[in-house]
Amino acid sequence: MSHTDLPAPYGRVLGVVGWSGSGKTTLLEALVGRLAAAGVRVNVVKHSHHDVMLEPPHKDSARLRAAGAQEVMLASPYRVAIVRELRGAAEPPLAAHLARLLPADLTLVEGYKWEALPKLEVYRPDVGKPAMFPDDPHVAAVASTMARPDGLAPHVAWLDLDDVEAVLRWVMRFAAVPA
Repeated sequence: MSHTDLPAPYGRVLGVVGWSGSGKTTLLEALVGRLAAAGVRVNVVKHSHHDVMLEPPHKDSARLRAAGAQEVMLASPYRVAIVRELRGAAEPPLAAHLARLLPADLTLVEGYKWEALPKLEVYRPDVGKPAMFPDDPHVAAVASTMARPDGLAPHVAWLDLDDVEAVLRWVMRFAAVPA
């Protein structure tokens, strides 16, 4: 899937990938705050390998799901959350999740390393895991604590992970939103 395969309301889609402990969520939090402050409409899809629980088991929505509801929507004047029980069904593809989102200028996707979409890899050699960029042709940029390696494809942007403003500028160019 590439950002050009998606209907216009979803804007550009950029995967943010990296191993656990690399700083993906910290970087995303900083980027989302700055993008939103600049008037960019941002959505985020975060993939989790954990059981997603929005309320403790004794609360109403959890009790209704346990009773057999397929989906439960929690709605208030402040936010809306939908919890869908898969009950053994296959995990829906990323495109299905994107289709549920409100229109945005940019959708950032944390995780989904295997998806064929443009990606910003967050890479810290001290995490002890291999970099993804040498083997993933969809990595468009790398935010890292190390210097740009020799032999890196010239089309891959190399960004200093500690320079959030530089990463932000790259993301804004990628999303084609005014700086």
